[in-house]
Amino acid sequence: MGSVKVMACCRQLFLPHARALALTTKMASSVNIICCIGRNLSSSSRLRSSMPAWVIDEYGNNGVLRFTEDATAPSVNSASEVLIQVQAASLNPLDISMRSGYGSNLLKLRRDPVSLGQNGGEFPIILGRDVSGVVVDCGSGVTHFKPGDEVWAAIPPWKQGSLAEMVNLTEYEVSHKPRSLSHKEAASIPYVAATALSALVNAGGLCRNNCTNKRVLITGASGGVGTFSIQLLKAWGAHVTVTCSHNAEGLVRGLGADEVVDYTAGDMATELGLLEKFDVILDNVGGETEQWALGLLKPWSGAKYVTLVTPFLLNIDSMGLLEGAVYSGLNLHQKAITILPVVEATFLFSQVPLAFQKVEGGHARGKTVVTVAQEEEGTGVTEEEGETSDTSEQVREEVRQAAPKS
Repeated sequence: MGSVKVMACCRQLFLPHARALALTTKMASSVNIICCIGRNLSSSSRLRSSMPAWVIDEYGNNGVLRFTEDATAPSVNSASEVLIQVQAASLNPLDISMRSGYGSNLLKLRRDPVSLGQNGGEFPIILGRDVSGVVVDCGSGVTHFKPGDEVWAAIPPWKQGSLAEMVNLTEYEVSHKPRSLSHKEAASIPYVAATALSALVNAGGLCRNNCTNKRVLITGASGGVGTFSIQLLKAWGAHVTVTCSHNAEGLVRGLGADEVVDYTAGDMATELGLLEKFDVILDNVGGETEQWALGLLKPWSGAKYVTLVTPFLLNIDSMGLLEGAVYSGLNLHQKAITILPVVEATFLFSQVPLAFQKVEGGHARGKTVVTVAQEEEGTGVTEEEGETSDTSEQVREEVRQAAPKS
């Protein structure tokens, strides 16, 4: 059997039957931004109708980000829902894309099937796909959680996100947070973990029992998905080769990478071609990579090239739902022949727009953290920017003074 190319997707993205069309996108610099919300939530706060949040009222660049204290607060509306007070919220490159309107047609249809052809009905939108927090209320049918439980989750992109005080999800979308991780650490993991697992296990066919002596190449390995994948594959016994820039070599080697190729030092494709061929390639970069990567796979062995960069949603946005999906499917057919959180920099919650700029600039070295309140666990991150954590009320006052008002 010859080598194949697979478009990988995060299992939580969009419609389940569209999984094979790789709905995860732009993860080349899969950095996570984490923001922390105050820990105490009174019963009166739990029942109030508004809350502080970062929202967008239209698609565009960083200028569309708006802070408000009057965002609609979620509540438990069905038997299976849990209401979560956000302690830390992570921002992925997908949020940069969603801020700009990427995938808006399909997402709007998923949020409200009767909205087809209508414009603007989805706003305001709260971004943020990862959350770590505390359960404050549960529906009558919830059996796995109770108020006070610490939980984490990757929020589906058609739901309101985690850059807010509270979020509600079904109990099937939530898991108990590992006690060994702080909320800031926990918030950096769910989305990239789901993406990496989907790519390596579902698309790449790898697992704990079959990785011994397997050779895996990860391109763009210093971002969120890459750093998680390195650790997972090494724990499973695989041999891992990665590409990154020279100044990220220490990071990826520290996570366990066996061989590192500096993409800034010369002809990366030629250098990789001198190495033994690979069983699986996980591509976080896309573009020209796929033109030479297939030649690095072991021939006649069922080797797989898995890419996280796909034009699926872009095609739907530009061509419409039916034509875009058909085009992407045809294009795919033609081409198919213990985990350590990594934190790079910190920002205050009032500096969320600057944090967006940091992610948008690429060249990720793991996660970028936005602190809003000091965590009780005392396991905070190194703050390269020299910022310190403030109390919730101090941060809200700073946001009121610095951020655009609703």
